[in-house]
Amino acid sequence: MINRRQFFHYGKVAALAGIATTLPSVWQPWAAQTPPSSGNRANNTNSLSVKWLGHTCFLFEGEGQRVLVNPFRTLGCTAGYPPPLVPADLVLISSRLLDEGNTEGLPGQPRLLFEPGSYQFQNKQIQGIRTDHDRYGGRRFGINVAWSWTQAGVKILHLGGAAAPINSEQQILMGRPDLLLLPVGGGPKAYSPSEAKEAMVKLNPKVVIPMHYRTTAADAQVCDLVEVDEFLSVLDNRVVEQVNADSLELTTGSLPETGPVIKIMSYQTVTG
Repeated sequence: MINRRQFFHYGKVAALAGIATTLPSVWQPWAAQTPPSSGNRANNTNSLSVKWLGHTCFLFEGEGQRVLVNPFRTLGCTAGYPPPLVPADLVLISSRLLDEGNTEGLPGQPRLLFEPGSYQFQNKQIQGIRTDHDRYGGRRFGINVAWSWTQAGVKILHLGGAAAPINSEQQILMGRPDLLLLPVGGGPKAYSPSEAKEAMVKLNPKVVIPMHYRTTAADAQVCDLVEVDEFLSVLDNRVVEQVNADSLELTTGSLPETGPVIKIMSYQTVTG
């Protein structure tokens, strides 16, 4: 069993490829591992690079470290995205559902976190916050882990597939993020547009990147999400910026004094 405040490493993260996968017994305490050399693999320490790989999957690069959140299997709402098989030092997953917890085929030996708790990774404090993955107390889709950490001076909160209102205890752990990754497309296991707006207002972030919504990458026959325009339609005079790329750079100096500013990112599909 994973112990809170203890970081674990497993050489082949593909063991979490399935929803009902049982964790192997060869996990070892993080303290026994030698941290990898960061070298020049990630961007400089003064900025945070955020790359959207589709759905709820993002790659964050800064301070010489690469953090990958919620790699997925390409099916359903993610059918047309390229597989997010990118190098990372740390992988965070919100659940073991295949659209946000498929670690099969990831290159290298990244460290992996998948349960709520407080963890140390190199010089970073990583907070995994338990929320419900449905509107029935987690009885249908179990728990979702929202991830909070600071990288390149930017406080990040990735809500994963949150579906229930944020309670006071969760809000204390989440704090006020500089950057909020917010599910907005509805369906049975994540916020609807109006629920997403309520979460955004409560957290009062400086920058919001909507995620977990229907795009042209979806298999139209099975994807039950709505498009991002439905989220934008419930906002009241918010600043919305179209990012004509699948990545952006943030620094502490570039963050708005007040917010939130909503940034709509572009994405890639297997057909370009």
